[in-house]
Amino acid sequence: MPTFLDFEKSIAELQTRIEELRETAEGSDLNIGAEIERLEAKSDRLLRDTYARLTPWQKTQVARHPDRPHFKDYLAALVEDFVPLAGDRNFGEDRAIVGGLGRIAGRKVVVIGHEKGDDTASRLRHNFGMAKPEGYRKAIRLMQLADRFGLPVVTLVDTSGAFPGVQAEERGQAEAIARSTEQCLALGVPLVTAVVGEGGSGGAIALAAANRVLMLEHSVYSVISPEGCASILWRTSEKAADAAEAMKVTAQDLKQLGVIDRIVAEPLGGAHRAPAEAMTDLGRAIEEELAELSRYSPAQLRQERRAKYLAIG
Repeated sequence: MPTFLDFEKSIAELQTRIEELRETAEGSDLNIGAEIERLEAKSDRLLRDTYARLTPWQKTQVARHPDRPHFKDYLAALVEDFVPLAGDRNFGEDRAIVGGLGRIAGRKVVVIGHEKGDDTASRLRHNFGMAKPEGYRKAIRLMQLADRFGLPVVTLVDTSGAFPGVQAEERGQAEAIARSTEQCLALGVPLVTAVVGEGGSGGAIALAAANRVLMLEHSVYSVISPEGCASILWRTSEKAADAAEAMKVTAQDLKQLGVIDRIVAEPLGGAHRAPAEAMTDLGRAIEEELAELSRYSPAQLRQERRAKYLAIG
């Protein structure tokens, strides 16, 4: 059984009933196939209706779903001949950001992204996708490498934000984020970003000041988490749903505001329900954007990026 979110309670009850009927039918002479089909059809309709009218807070929950594909899954599905490159050549290795060389649809690229981890051990190892300064300085190093050898850069964003701890501040977190953002804007090669889960604060924009910013249909992108915003404005995180509504965190709102360029549709019920399909669709969208941007000169890429961000707001 998949992991169901709070607002999917009715769907979970139907799915539980379907599984119980299937178990009852096994090894017995009962013919309950028609009843199972009826319940499955009802479950599909309920799932479709539910996901057609998700609130911003519900979309935030979907973006954080534990079964949603992570960076390592996209690497395995979309990137051939991946060679990881580690370290910032200054302090150390930060596993919250993973990057290296590879091929997407035969095209040589540099791929960089946040990795949250998918179990307790890997989440601790990757610090829940919250990078420290050395992670952003590694990203800068890889982008400079891409620029030097004329390789397009693809970044996948999935982080609640940069690591806010004392250690990160001591090593220059704000400066590292600013320089990573600056490096994105200065690239003379195509830069395509996809927000595949959460895009939180400077921790996201440091990899996402791109020529083309894509978002999966149920991902979110904001300057602060809804809980953080609610804690500041209402002094309680219980107002997170109200904050998410006010902040315009969804792909649909951000496309309308001109913050992102393209929404990539997800399978019915979210990317976690059909990860292979979701990753294939995103890969196709990235290929299309890279093909278009490959016709631009370095000067045109920089100018296009500059015009894009000056026009926001």
